[in-house]
Amino acid sequence: MKKIINDPKRVVDESVAGFGLAHADIVRVELDPVYVVRADAPIAGKVGIVSGGGSGHEPLHAGYVGFGMLDAAVPGAVFTSPTPDPILAATRAVDGGAGVLHIVKNYTGDVLNFETAAELAAMEDITVRAVVTDDDVAVKDSLYTAGRRGVAGTVLVEKIAGAAAERGDSLDEVAAVAERVNANARSMGLALTACIVPHAGEPSFDLGEDEIEIGIGIHGEPGRERVGLEPADRLVDRLLEPILGDLPFSDGDRVLLFVNGMGGTPQIELYLAYRRAAESLGERGIEVSRSLVGNFITALEMQGMSITLLRLDDEMIELWDAPVQTAALRWGR
Repeated sequence: MKKIINDPKRVVDESVAGFGLAHADIVRVELDPVYVVRADAPIAGKVGIVSGGGSGHEPLHAGYVGFGMLDAAVPGAVFTSPTPDPILAATRAVDGGAGVLHIVKNYTGDVLNFETAAELAAMEDITVRAVVTDDDVAVKDSLYTAGRRGVAGTVLVEKIAGAAAERGDSLDEVAAVAERVNANARSMGLALTACIVPHAGEPSFDLGEDEIEIGIGIHGEPGRERVGLEPADRLVDRLLEPILGDLPFSDGDRVLLFVNGMGGTPQIELYLAYRRAAESLGERGIEVSRSLVGNFITALEMQGMSITLLRLDDEMIELWDAPVQTAALRWGR
């Protein structure tokens, strides 16, 4: 294992501390317990938004803390849910009196620990709502979930819900927007290589030199099938086919096309894949109105990608375009 680390047990704490130093104009970092919060939180009268989950998916979630997106993020150990205590502390830190929304990826540990934190917050008279993301079409259940996994669509939920909260929407209104985005987002990914969790020291699964895993999760969970290496256009088609059939998307739809790298995929390959995806959607009469390309929700150093389609309406477009200032997404300010 070759990684730029010190003690594997200290990877998350040291990385979060570095993140806080690098982005002190946007966030502040608390280390006992560990969470990242907007530098200006809490904001009186504004709905606070908290997300989190296992580390190793950077820039998710800390990279999305800031104006127009998340108010706080709670990182757990690598690929391990944070415990209720830091989730509760982050919830307290962003409570400006208008309630707090938890955005939770559909993994069993995340769901249970965020639920516990919400119950504890209620005992302190903090109103909490939760939206669980489950945009992955690859499998119904996985090693970590009951139901579909929450993957790259989570980034879109956080941005659009964050813009709704920033413009002054109520907790119920922000939650409704988040639920609508999740309901209209579908994702699927593939892996060319496995990733290595620092404390494990070995790949999370084995792939032959000419094999690709189709439908993987962001923790390296097994997918739908294992196939031989194929040209990029065919791989894009393999991801798009189940996505398009699941909602289903249809002629005349406007979509946000999100091509996401899994951590080890260069931009040249992601844009090559985007070209084919946009071409294929155009052939079906689906209009690509907005786009996002890059490594935005990763699995450490895994080589691979995911494709997400979000069916848009006018309000989603307005909220997507609204200003945002975070470490990983910035526009309009």
